[in-house]
Amino acid sequence: MGLRSFLDKIKPQFSAGGRYSKLHSTFDAFETFLYTPSTVTRSGAHIRDAVDMKRTMIAVIVALLPALIFGMYNVGLQHVLMRGGTDTSFWPLFGFGFLSMLPTIIVSYVVGLGIEFAVAQVRGHEVNEGFLVTGLLIPMVLPIGVPLWMTALATAFAVVFGKEVFGGTGMNIFNPALLARAFLFFAFPKNMSGDDVWVAGYGAYPAVDGFSGATPLSLSAAGLTDKLPSLPDMFMGFIPGSVGETSTLLILVGGLILLLTGVASWRVMLSVFAGGYLMGLLFNAIGANAYMELPAHYHLVMGGFAFGAVFMATDPVSSAQTRSGKLIYGLLIGMLIVIVRVLNPAYPEGTMLVILLMNAFAPLIDYCVVQRNVNWRRARALQVAKALEAKAEAK
Repeated sequence: MGLRSFLDKIKPQFSAGGRYSKLHSTFDAFETFLYTPSTVTRSGAHIRDAVDMKRTMIAVIVALLPALIFGMYNVGLQHVLMRGGTDTSFWPLFGFGFLSMLPTIIVSYVVGLGIEFAVAQVRGHEVNEGFLVTGLLIPMVLPIGVPLWMTALATAFAVVFGKEVFGGTGMNIFNPALLARAFLFFAFPKNMSGDDVWVAGYGAYPAVDGFSGATPLSLSAAGLTDKLPSLPDMFMGFIPGSVGETSTLLILVGGLILLLTGVASWRVMLSVFAGGYLMGLLFNAIGANAYMELPAHYHLVMGGFAFGAVFMATDPVSSAQTRSGKLIYGLLIGMLIVIVRVLNPAYPEGTMLVILLMNAFAPLIDYCVVQRNVNWRRARALQVAKALEAKAEAK
């Protein structure tokens, strides 16, 4: 009650005519973050629901937490293994990963929210809660060793060119988090190649000079499928990789949360996995090299496939909107990811670029689906009209 009373007391200062009216968007953002907005519909037909943008974003963040917590632990685990250690206690390794990742999360939120607040102030718009999720997704899809200035630059690029130039949250064509990763991939390919094992080091725990290794994807691209980690290790996440992408098990737990809360579409999620698996089976039938002979289900647990299927492809803004379109959209994503992996040895991971490509084609998929339905209904209406006309003539 005390905080609510304080906000009510100072609110007139941030309203039209108040001393700080120019900061109305900033005040509104903090108020709506703390409390549910009191805005209600006054006229017209509206759908009234307790679910708003804030609750949707919170549900996604909760769904991300299992993969994030394990990813922080895995950062510490990979560091210990790199140094030849044997202690795998959870809390010390989680603490190491947390401290390694915390600066990246802070930079992502400070830069992204700073730009969103500034743009909202200039436009006089409300600050949307969309970046609450994007600000966490960006660190989770980046290698742990990416310099902070690169993270800041990529975040700024994603917010400005991925969202604001299109009109802000809900208007963007591409997934902002993947756009940030794509920017770093093309601007600083050495830091984003995915060939080297991604490990962290700081302070009294520096990384070992000269340590090198390979991720499961780069091993597969090189034809060294016999040296891959075990399937249980890849499924559980005890492998190198971006922080949020290693544990397929906990990613699926997050996916279950999204489905139970109604935030994500099961059609997109399921069809991505189905498309990847079917394409893997097709390559198994061809069997021209070791990568094609890799069991189809391995593709689903390697790299960012599962994370992309659950958290990226299901983005309600940049994905297809129609029911049939979601199935087509997901199937194409899953199939193209495996095609890029197997047929393009220069880039062993295909999730990022494929989802961004399909983001661009999502409106076309929806258009084709809607147009097909329109044509089908028109043809049915003509048939009914002809039948009625024939019946009238018969009388």
